[in-house]
Amino acid sequence: FLLFSIIFDLSGIYGSSPDTLVLAAPVAAAHSIGATQEPDSSSAVAGEPGGNNENNDNSDCSASSTEMTIPMKEKVCIVGSGNWGSAIATLVGKNCHRLPFAESRVNMWVFEETVTLENGTKEKLSKIINTQHENIKYLPGVKLPENVVTVTDLAEACAGATLLIFVLPHQFLNGLLPKIRNIIHPTCRGVSLIKGLDFHPETKMPMLISQKTIAEGLGSNFSCGVLMGANVANEVARGDMCESTLACRFDEDDTSVDDDINERTRLIFDSPKTFRVQRISDVAGAEVCGALKNVIALGAGFVDGLGLGGNTKAALLRVGLREMATFCKMFFDNVQEDTFTQSCCMADLITTCYGGRNRKCAEAFARESIDGASSVKGMDCNERWERIEKELLNGQKLQGTHTAREVHAVLKAQNIQHLFPLMSKIHS
Repeated sequence: FLLFSIIFDLSGIYGSSPDTLVLAAPVAAAHSIGATQEPDSSSAVAGEPGGNNENNDNSDCSASSTEMTIPMKEKVCIVGSGNWGSAIATLVGKNCHRLPFAESRVNMWVFEETVTLENGTKEKLSKIINTQHENIKYLPGVKLPENVVTVTDLAEACAGATLLIFVLPHQFLNGLLPKIRNIIHPTCRGVSLIKGLDFHPETKMPMLISQKTIAEGLGSNFSCGVLMGANVANEVARGDMCESTLACRFDEDDTSVDDDINERTRLIFDSPKTFRVQRISDVAGAEVCGALKNVIALGAGFVDGLGLGGNTKAALLRVGLREMATFCKMFFDNVQEDTFTQSCCMADLITTCYGGRNRKCAEAFARESIDGASSVKGMDCNERWERIEKELLNGQKLQGTHTAREVHAVLKAQNIQHLFPLMSKIHS
């Protein structure tokens, strides 16, 4: 505990941005208000999307824009309910229950699945989460706050929301965003936890998912930040100490917006004892690093599968970090040097290269290659990756392979593979 205290003191000194040093009194007091309270069944009626909640603010979207400029309380919806989505729900649910500026109830959109229980019976995943308060498929053994309510209808889950938290494979976004564009609150903003990139179909140039896909998909007034960091989902859900980086600038261009909206957003994720969140304004740097580290993690898995040792992996991490920084600065404007020493970059790279799903699958890929397994003979790379993903990830998706292919296409189109030898070799 002494060690944790020292680490958090140092992270507060070296990680905090000026925005987090001085808070308005109501927001600064939020951490102490109800700090010992835990959500109970009175926060929401399990299994009833319209659950009874004394904090519930049913905004009428037909009201005039003047009447609806700033809602009384934040209404949060988590879009996604996989491993990471369920893990972040443990923090967001507890925080929204105690923070005075947020509604207690947190909707979590679930893509409905049927799961088989230990006794052989089949049940809807949403019903299990709402009654047992546990995602037994993607985050087994971890209890979710009872004020986190799963909703299978996307429009119903997001109706009137002031903050959308996106945590799902980005391939699904284009089909989902049109369904919620007109039903979210006019002041709604977003935070993406998606670690990937979009690429222009013709030029192959990289684009930010938070800006090009989400923000543009939800309208000109929608603003989206990102939360990235060294955050292995199971460890976050267990309450192991870690840091994360919130990159956002919600009030930058609009003086009518609440001055503390960036800090309020940070507090919805922050848990001072276990999940320390620092805020920066460099959305591009944070998001691109969150995507590219998955490519480097594939290389780390190859190193482990080939038994090359810690020295080799350390060299891979060093070169990988340099290539990530070069890529960020080459393709995106106003990337800040300090971003590369934040949790969203350096720390996330280290964690992913030692414990992430991309490293795990790449190690398996390398081992079966050198073992000459008969099961892989005649099977192309795509088929092998799909099989390994299915065998090892229990329904979760592997992002690193997709990003590696897309990044390689960019480098080839620009004829700059020689500037990124590590990422080019990982692809090949």
